[in-house]
Amino acid sequence: MSSQITLVWVFNGEQSHLPNAVFLSLELAETGIKKKGVSGILTAYPINTSVYEWAIQNGVFRPKHSYQNLPEFIQRFTSASLEHYHYENGKNCDDSNERA
Repeated sequence: MSSQITLVWVFNGEQSHLPNAVFLSLELAETGIKKKGVSGILTAYPINTSVYEWAIQNGVFRPKHSYQNLPEFIQRFTSASLEHYHYENGKNCDDSNERA
């Protein structure tokens, strides 16, 4: 039985404007981050939808102004409600009991 992929883990390195790694599991991501000793943010992104749509569907955002439905707003939209973790030199800064 194959499981359907519903999210991916995207790593954005410190001072980087674009992602530099994508993983299918948190475990693989944290292993790679620890091994390379990199710093940045690891975020779980939903597949086959935008963060904008995900946030609306999950009740963490509701457009209140007309400009919030415009492409210029949607294309820059992100949400701190996405599961995410901060790393410094390969160590998880958000968890006192480091997982990786």
